[in-house]
Amino acid sequence: MDFGPYLMLASLEGALQAAVLALTAAGLSLVFGVMRVVNVAHGEFFMLGAVGAWAVAAHLGGGPAVGFIAALVVAPVAVGLLAAAADMTILKRLNYDPERTIVATIGLLYILQQATLMTYGADARPVEPPFNTRLALPWIAWDGGPQIVWPWGLSTTSYKLFVIAAAVVVLLGIRVLMTRSKLGLVMRATQSDGEIAQAFGIPVERVYATVFGIGAGLAALAGVLIVPIQQAYYLMGGDALLLSFIVVIIGGLGSLAGTIVAAVLIGMSEGIISVFFSPTLAKILATLLVAFVLVFRPQGLFGAKAR
Repeated sequence: MDFGPYLMLASLEGALQAAVLALTAAGLSLVFGVMRVVNVAHGEFFMLGAVGAWAVAAHLGGGPAVGFIAALVVAPVAVGLLAAAADMTILKRLNYDPERTIVATIGLLYILQQATLMTYGADARPVEPPFNTRLALPWIAWDGGPQIVWPWGLSTTSYKLFVIAAAVVVLLGIRVLMTRSKLGLVMRATQSDGEIAQAFGIPVERVYATVFGIGAGLAALAGVLIVPIQQAYYLMGGDALLLSFIVVIIGGLGSLAGTIVAAVLIGMSEGIISVFFSPTLAKILATLLVAFVLVFRPQGLFGAKAR
């Protein structure tokens, strides 16, 4: 197979990683943008989504499609409610102080991780996708003129395309929620100035709990979507947290548009570099990019300058 089809395959893998990463990082960015809280436990909510998907699919029965659809609803909602409860019982009592909330979420990270290890175990476990048809992909070759060919090995699966499409739909939904709904208006008012919002009768603490739950639910949804491709295990939140922080820093803290652009940039580059070189090199280059952004544009690509 020529270089062009290989590049197309690598780009599809990059698009898949970008879609999942955009969902995960969007939750982290939303929490920081509204609450000004750095949630170090965000990766564990991603892990809980994947583990919860396995638990629902394994114990529900009725076939892969039924189990997956149930997991797609149950896991993000359950993780979101857990996160909202953690906000009301832990972060609220700390008055959302930036330094203390970092320490608290580090503790929450280890609690969730070790509780999953004790109940779920250390083994990685798969979830069967609801559909997984292999689709051959065409390529345009030039031999005296453009010709459509079907190179051997140039293919993807219907489920991977579904993950990319689902992430796009959810991100558009978040955009509509933030700009066209009453809840989004309340969130933006709280983000702008929490004290003034509270003076106008907005229940700021309830808004914070809702935002923390939505952010965790987005991470859990990403975990549910990726687990039929990557097996669920209790340590999978570490990479998700690291890449989410990289994306949020590059895109700009609290900027949803910047987060999506940075997720596409990092996901596509990691997918292509991982195919042609190695995943380690991809992570090294992503870390170097963060360093350059912090030096030359500390607020990120789309972040506002501090006044």
